Amino acid sequence: MGPLHGVKVVEMSNIGPGPFCGMLLADLGAEVVSVQRLATTDLGFDIGLRYDLLNRSKQAVAIDLKAAEGVALVKDLVVGADLLIEGFRPGVMERLGLGPEVCHTLNPRLVYGRMTGWGQDGPLAQMAGHDINYIAMSGALAAIGPRDGAPVAPLNLVGDFAGGSLYLAMGLLAALVEARSSGQGQVVDAAMLDGSASLMTMHMGYRQADFWNLVRGTNSVDGGSPWYTTYRTSDGRWMAVGCVEQRFYREFVRLLGLDIAVLPKQHDQARWPDLRAVFEAEFATKSRDEWEKIFEGSDACVSPVLDMDEAPRHAAANARSTFVERGGIVEPAPAPRFSRTPSAIRNDPPDAHATTAATLAAWGVDPARVKALAAAGVIPQAGA
Repeated sequence: MGPLHGVKVVEMSNIGPGPFCGMLLADLGAEVVSVQRLATTDLGFDIGLRYDLLNRSKQAVAIDLKAAEGVALVKDLVVGADLLIEGFRPGVMERLGLGPEVCHTLNPRLVYGRMTGWGQDGPLAQMAGHDINYIAMSGALAAIGPRDGAPVAPLNLVGDFAGGSLYLAMGLLAALVEARSSGQGQVVDAAMLDGSASLMTMHMGYRQADFWNLVRGTNSVDGGSPWYTTYRTSDGRWMAVGCVEQRFYREFVRLLGLDIAVLPKQHDQARWPDLRAVFEAEFATKSRDEWEKIFEGSDACVSPVLDMDEAPRHAAANARSTFVERGGIVEPAPAPRFSRTPSAIRNDPPDAHATTAATLAAWGVDPARVKALAAAGVIPQAGA
């Protein structure tokens, strides 16, 4: 049933981080209803519904939020909800008549989660942006990339999904625990700028301790050291090396077939280019698969670099069912894992235009009202 069984969530549908936060909660057993626009507009990339994995495990409704009856319908959903997720610019929900004041009047125990790039206030609050902009302003982007190259965008993982979705999910669940003891909800303001800055906590400490150089690609764990980086193999593929600790480094050198006594010292930064050149030359002598076999089962902290097609097929992933295949679609399994209340993918991404009536009925909306709303064009007609 999942550890969040019985928790009801209203998710005001948007792109990326908001739906991912809702998916995490839904995979954990929460009953999440995604409130989507009645008329679709430009909401991101145009992919088939079955590939829209961020909406798995959810219910969905399509509602005209420009109609007073549509807003009233969302209010009815809010009355029965524990959590609300919205990811619009500051002020949009207020203009719709669905801001925190209104929702808390309807449901004082509601935890109202807000996710934006820049936060609900401040000089940038109304500016558009994306992951790359938020991590650029948090100090994260400047620290990622090669020494002599441009900063490298780490997909949209750091701002959108780590600094945004995961921090909002944590905030929602923390506030839910508190609301169940106090009887009072509150607003959770999750800004991707704040979250990605929080992710830099360790490195900020290192920097002020003079343990971290502002020149990217010159530090211990940013690809600068020859023992925390990637190496090309003879077949043009890559191996990842992360042998930070001395005992792991010694094992790495041994399995690489080298004599540690004649190599530059591990932490002699002036000799790092020389040490890297030795490791590069050695990795270039064998294929990725050959190196994987050599390092398999060791504590050398060496792994093959797998792409998105390869990762689900690897024996390690298969042994733990890290990925699952459903209806021909491969997707990451829910995480983390629970010993007593396991989480699960409960259904494919729903088509809001096909499921609105059934979802509203499941949330206790009177069937006669559903029929009237459909006739008025506030929600989709049955079978439309």
